Amino acid sequence: RKPTLMPTLFRLGRAGLRQSTRLGQAVARRSLRDGQTLAKAARVALSGVARPAPPPPPRPAGGRWYEGRSGPGPLALRHYRLFIPTGATARRPLPLLVLLHGCAQDAATFAASTQAARVARERQFAVLMPEQAREANPQRCWNWFGPPVQVELEVQILMSLIDQVRTRYPRCGGPLFALGLSAGGALAATLALHRPERFAAVGSHSGAAPESATTPLQAAQAMQGRRTPDTAAAVHRLQHHALPPLILIHGDADGVVAPSNAAATAALWRASLPAGSALKASQGETRRGTRLPVRHQDWRRNGHPWLRLLTISGLGHAWSGGAAGLAFSEPRGPDALKLAWQFFAATMEGSA
Repeated sequence: RKPTLMPTLFRLGRAGLRQSTRLGQAVARRSLRDGQTLAKAARVALSGVARPAPPPPPRPAGGRWYEGRSGPGPLALRHYRLFIPTGATARRPLPLLVLLHGCAQDAATFAASTQAARVARERQFAVLMPEQAREANPQRCWNWFGPPVQVELEVQILMSLIDQVRTRYPRCGGPLFALGLSAGGALAATLALHRPERFAAVGSHSGAAPESATTPLQAAQAMQGRRTPDTAAAVHRLQHHALPPLILIHGDADGVVAPSNAAATAALWRASLPAGSALKASQGETRRGTRLPVRHQDWRRNGHPWLRLLTISGLGHAWSGGAAGLAFSEPRGPDALKLAWQFFAATMEGSA
């Protein structure tokens, strides 16, 4: 049963404040061990956005950015940015990718790092970039862990925003996808676990394993690779709904969210299948030019792409192929947004 929204929003805010403060202290301690000064670690923890980028121009070549605020009620509104490429119509709506930023980011900064408008224009999909409110989490982290009622509320807020945007802009009413970085990646996977019937496919980049923590201590342990998802609870919540296809992208040098989180999420997806389900597995490695090499593991179900795990050699906790000069953005890596959309497009072809 879904929780009633308004009576629990205050608990959501208080819980987010307590949890993010404790996790922020843990991140600061890790930063000190990594050689940063206390002052620098404190600035990063308290600034809200690390190295913010300016808002994207409203009318870049080949499309337009829109912005607004939506949500299920006045206490649960979230700011968003939406990019729609030129040529989209309500009669032929584009697929919509919900792109979720990580901690210490906002939608504008994440749009700059991922170069979302350029890729969306080239590949012809719309991009919706919700922004976490500081009232819900002072470090702007999406609340991917916590008591079930809290996580479900985070899902409700985002799904309400998505539905309102799609009603307002019918040009982006095609198949729905979600992809995120770090806390955003964990929440993208959580959206699929809570609303599997709504998504055509989802992806997590450097995200913690969903369903792995209900307290800040457990979240820290999960990020360190010391906890795994509660598979039984996750499968029970699905109520026989099939999980959508999933792509996981993670750096093997990630010191914030251990790479084992990606493997644990992949294992959760495989465990959700009915007994006797057949998956065909394959693996390999790709290197293009001077980009960091990628090891890939693929599982196909009924001949169609269903699960892909990409491990990027030498990548830390950053968006692979991201724009230079921004926090959590690594230009040496292969373009993560293109890699994810290649997988998403293949799933659409398989379901056609």
